[in-house]
Parts: sequence; structure tokens; C-alpha cells
Amino acid sequence: MSPTTAPGDSTPDAGARRPVELADEGELDAFVADADAAVVEFYTDGCGICASMEPVLGNVARELDVAVATVNPRDDPPLIERFDVRSVPLFVLFVDGEPVARRAEGFVPGDELTAWIADRVA
Repeated sequence: MSPTTAPGDSTPDAGARRPVELADEGELDAFVADADAAVVEFYTDGCGICASMEPVLGNVARELDVAVATVNPRDDPPLIERFDVRSVPLFVLFVDGEPVARRAEGFVPGDELTAWIADRVA
């Protein structure tokens, strides 16, 4: 997954343009607290479907102007319990720092993910 900040990417809205890699529950909480709306993908290393969602998330972020991030909950059991992560990829939509929707259906085409988010953020 992509690093937290790409080289030369120091603009404040960089996180809204591509997925930001979050390390743990603390970073997740800080990330969603700073955004009006945010989508977080829970993934695991070696998950091909998860990796294929990263460019889709970037496109959705640009289209809807929402913050997007990815987090691997493998080493953070409280995060797994808190969000009831049973399968990956798991997408959780946050509005005003609170989780409002979740989706765990494997690969989700960009237009479907965009509509899912837009229906809940509007």
C-alpha cells in the first residue's frame, strides 16, 4: 500500500487524492476526526482484491472529494474487535468522525463505491 505521504506531496489535501496508509487505531481516529467524510479500507497483506481497490479508492476520493485511507488491522486486535473485521476488504464510511456504514463484499467497482458513499454523505 502507499506510504503515508508520497514524495513531494505536502499539500493539505493530499489525503483526499490518494489513500493514506494508517498504522493503527490512533492514526485511524485522528484521520477520521480531521475529515467531514472519510472512507477507510481494512485490508491484509497478500490480499489481491484489497490491493486492487487502492486505485479505485483514489478515483473515488477525487470524484467525491472525500478522504480515503487504508489500515491493516492484523497487529491491532482492538481495531479488529471495534470494527468487527471478519473479512477483507472491509470499507467503513465515517461522517463527522463516526462510522455510519460498512461494506464487505470483495471487489467493489468504482461506480458502485461512489454511489454507496454519495448516498450516505449527501
